[in-house]
Amino acid sequence: MEAWVAPGAAKFVAAKTLKALSVRSDAKGAAQTGSFLIAIGVTTTTIILIPASAILALVPVLLIHGVLLNCLYAGQHEMSHWTAFRTRRLNDVFGHLFGLVTLNPFLTDRWMHFAHHRATQDPRRDPELMGMTPYTRASYLLDLVGIDFWRRRIGAIIATAAGRGLESAWWLGPRERRLVIWEARAHVAIWGAIAVASVAYGSADAVLFWIGPLFTTKGLHQLQNTGEHTGMPQTPDIFVNTRTLKGPAPLRWLMWNMSYHTAHHAYPATPFHALPRLHAEIARNLPHPIPTLSYIAAQKAIFESLRK
Repeated sequence: MEAWVAPGAAKFVAAKTLKALSVRSDAKGAAQTGSFLIAIGVTTTTIILIPASAILALVPVLLIHGVLLNCLYAGQHEMSHWTAFRTRRLNDVFGHLFGLVTLNPFLTDRWMHFAHHRATQDPRRDPELMGMTPYTRASYLLDLVGIDFWRRRIGAIIATAAGRGLESAWWLGPRERRLVIWEARAHVAIWGAIAVASVAYGSADAVLFWIGPLFTTKGLHQLQNTGEHTGMPQTPDIFVNTRTLKGPAPLRWLMWNMSYHTAHHAYPATPFHALPRLHAEIARNLPHPIPTLSYIAAQKAIFESLRK
């Protein structure tokens, strides 16, 4: 996967240019990862310092904190591709840590995500589509705000820990299947240990600093998740089935440049910091515009397609 190029994409970016854009950097990975951890440290400290009675001051900080926690998945996604850092071990270590925080086991997500790249928008083989019933406006809204998302996520981890629900996971060999089961069991055991410790010490810190903000702010991160492919044609052409999302610089930072999603899907070995330049290169050479909408316009288009 790390050296893979989507079918038909090689002709739009010269090999020499793509090689230059695909250079990974521990320094840039550390800067992005470090800035995220510093931001989370700032919100955590602020939550501690604000009195619980100052609810009007506390709520906005909790919301920002939750958004930062959810957007750690964008970093985890980069680490799945081994592109956040040049040193592969750093990708794996931080990927596992971020996966623990986002309730998204790292190896499980990595292998599933690789399958998504290889079968994007194929309802029979794309893990993001397999087993999903067509959206209605109501079911899509539940997914967008995170309610259905968390129901599926937690249910899948518990089922995997029990060794169930992997029958259709064509991307897992026998070894990978054993590993994702044990990975899910480890996550469930850690959840259980945190819950037991919280009860034993009469502490709500895990809810205040982690689970509460994580669950209630999923909606902003879902603008990225759902905007990437929802409502796009079910064709193997990456330059048709994947949407690029326009947003301001702070949002691009939050999403680790995954707003340039068409470029990422076409050339998934390109690190996050090179995606703006890769996007511009594709735009110069592609015979039609890259499918692009703002985050809000994408949601309007999705709801309009569901209405029809």
